[in-house]
Amino acid sequence: MSDLMERWETPGFGVSNLKKVTHSRPVPGYGEILIRVEAVSLNYRDTEVLESRMYLEPEFPFTPASDMSGTVIETGEGVTRFAVGDQAVSMCITNWVDGEALDWSVAPPLGGTIPGILAQYVVLPADWCVHAPKSLTAIEASTLPIAALTAWMAVCELAPSRSDQTVLIQGTGGVSLFAAQFGLAAGANVIVTTSSDQKAEQLRKLGIKADNIIDRSITPDWPAAVMELTDGRGADNIVEVVGGENIRKSLDAVRQGGRIALIGFMESYDMSMSILPVLGKRVTIEGISVGPRRAMEDMIRAIDRHYIKPVIDRVYDFNDVPAAFQHLNSGPFGKVVIKVAS
Repeated sequence: MSDLMERWETPGFGVSNLKKVTHSRPVPGYGEILIRVEAVSLNYRDTEVLESRMYLEPEFPFTPASDMSGTVIETGEGVTRFAVGDQAVSMCITNWVDGEALDWSVAPPLGGTIPGILAQYVVLPADWCVHAPKSLTAIEASTLPIAALTAWMAVCELAPSRSDQTVLIQGTGGVSLFAAQFGLAAGANVIVTTSSDQKAEQLRKLGIKADNIIDRSITPDWPAAVMELTDGRGADNIVEVVGGENIRKSLDAVRQGGRIALIGFMESYDMSMSILPVLGKRVTIEGISVGPRRAMEDMIRAIDRHYIKPVIDRVYDFNDVPAAFQHLNSGPFGKVVIKVAS
């Protein structure tokens, strides 16, 4: 094994500044594990961080991305949770094991306020990782830390879905598709909005009922369609990934006493709305930003139990990282993954 490795980094903000650079392979210290990275999945957040749109101030040179799966090849002293040969998956939010969410000052996000993992080898504290699902490949497992866990928190952890409930999913990105799959696994009535015939067909193949797929380009008043599909009741839980003014439409589509899981900001970081619908419907609007390690481990057990397979739009080679970022911002159906090693 060579003492050298390659990683992607940038001297300043801007995806266009990413370069592949050679470094010495890191050595694990006390409580740390050395991982040969096999796959890295990208998230919309990664672009936002690199383009300085999340008001974060990482130290440069900076390595992006937080979601990784790989093989443990060396352990430091004091490591008991992993052994050489184990398959590991990174956690996005570090130090958050369970309980209430921690401030980023004590639980900094990988690839956010601290360097990420877009490299051939990484050293991480063992406590920042979990064991990969037995039913998934490394490429599939790399998609879990942000997209899957955020979806799990929205429809299984904070508002557990039931067979007598309706879950409304907006769009067909990584979080949305995981939320749809988890909702289906729970037996809930899952409704999905999209604006593409091709994506509608792919949703049907995932098990979404044809009548429960709302094409926004044909039906711009999709809240009315949700009300019709639920006999005037509205959705029990809405996975809100658009942000901005779209939150008003989510309020129109949610049931009395329902919940809106506020996850994304594809449209805008800002929103302006009357508080009267929130008060009148007694709606809970909850911001969700990933989750703790304990929830990730619960989710992985559910993935193995239900044989849930992540939806992957495209896999890129480690040399093609700029193209992968470009594809990420084109609106893929599911996840964009970078294959680092076999």
